[in-house]
Amino acid sequence: MVPELSNPTQAGVLIESMITGFVCDSIENNLGSPFDEKVFDRPLVGFSNGADPLYDEYKRHIGSFYLSPLELFRSSFPHNPAQPPELTVVSWILPSSRKIREEQAKRIKQPSRRWAHTRAMGEDFNVRLRQFVVDWLKERGIPAMAPMLSTSWKRYNMGPYAPCSNWSERHAAYAAGLGTFGLCDGLITAVGKAVRVGSVIAELKIEPTPRPYKNHNEYCLFYRYGSCGECISRCPIGALTEQGHDKKKCMRYTEQSMNHYIQKKYGLNTYACGLCQSEVPCTYGIPDPD
Repeated sequence: MVPELSNPTQAGVLIESMITGFVCDSIENNLGSPFDEKVFDRPLVGFSNGADPLYDEYKRHIGSFYLSPLELFRSSFPHNPAQPPELTVVSWILPSSRKIREEQAKRIKQPSRRWAHTRAMGEDFNVRLRQFVVDWLKERGIPAMAPMLSTSWKRYNMGPYAPCSNWSERHAAYAAGLGTFGLCDGLITAVGKAVRVGSVIAELKIEPTPRPYKNHNEYCLFYRYGSCGECISRCPIGALTEQGHDKKKCMRYTEQSMNHYIQKKYGLNTYACGLCQSEVPCTYGIPDPD
């Protein structure tokens, strides 16, 4: 291990700098043809400890199938004796560019071309970022794995929040102090809600990022003040109401209807909607109650 990574504070600074440099400098951070522009602006990076009680709480609330950082880490390193306090979950937020958000804001039923490219090329870049972080750490003698690249990651149609998965990038980001959830279940962050999220679990001690909020809905104007709810009218199929997010209805539209639309209209084999993430008060940041 390089000396800088043996110090919990310095390790966090070094890893944040590494992730930021990759996002800002990589030529792969590109929307692709017909666009020649960046997908993501400067990222946010945060850290949570593998022993954070939130991960046990997720398992209790979501279901026994939900995996803790240790369970995921052991799936890649079955003979590693590391315990939860010795693990860090590195989380990041990739904010879509202003041009992407502005184009999406004009749409009322289907996603814009740039938004579809963000789902396809942007998530491909996020995959490469996950692998880059894992490789960077391993080259420095630190065992690391990316949950979303692991064969252990699965979707489940069970539990009170079904359909769901056994690891959530957004929940890891919440644990790392990067944002809280809105009415549509999107993560509201300091750089808005039109973002993609990633995480890596490593056997490395880093100072956890403080959580500047008291509950998981704190940044949502609807939940905190009973106001706003503008994402409800942005949903083209009524999957959002004051009672919350109908995930099954949303997924049928996004992953089926919009998959067909995007293939035919934009020539991309992906799915997307995201209308609730644009043209709302939390598009670009934490909304002001005034």
